Amino acid sequence: MFTRFLMAATVAVALAGCAAKQPYADDATIARVRYSDPSHPSLTLYTMVNNRTGAGGHSALMINASERVIFDPAGSFKVDVVPERDDVLFGITPAVEAGYRSAHARSTFSVVSQKIDVTPEQAETAYRLALSNGAVPGAFCANATSSLLSRVPGFEGIKTTFYPTNLRDQVAQLPGVVTDTYYEGDSADLKDGIAKSNAALTE
Repeated sequence: MFTRFLMAATVAVALAGCAAKQPYADDATIARVRYSDPSHPSLTLYTMVNNRTGAGGHSALMINASERVIFDPAGSFKVDVVPERDDVLFGITPAVEAGYRSAHARSTFSVVSQKIDVTPEQAETAYRLALSNGAVPGAFCANATSSLLSRVPGFEGIKTTFYPTNLRDQVAQLPGVVTDTYYEGDSADLKDGIAKSNAALTE
């Protein structure tokens, strides 16, 4: 009984973190930056990994469907030219995608990308799930991403987890995964990386 109470209290505290107002771009703003990538429909899992300990710091999912977006649950990537609505980032051009990875890669963290080509139907399902998910409280990034993936046909074997590296390891077992690890040696402060990407994208 006490354990159940403790778990409920922990969840309540975590959910309190999402009480702050979340970014909510309007339809016109999103429409102005809408980007459809001509490449094959795909899902790309990003895992930010501590270079010293190997622990996961964040999970996010780029979805290349009728438009390309990044589901960035409880993410920190706030830049002027990328509208956000409930943890979905819009207008993910090649430059913005590169800026996203660059912002997160630094002397202390690398970015593991795992890309899987999917059918248009799978991509659209993931896209709709991301748009309807709503804002995610802090520390629930891997939980929200793994939950979304598990509801995409063909990905039902993904188990919900709170650990980014556990999700990375699960996705690594899927057929057809193309993995890349991106490194940068700049400031260890994520805010510096985001500011750098913001400056480059708004030039």
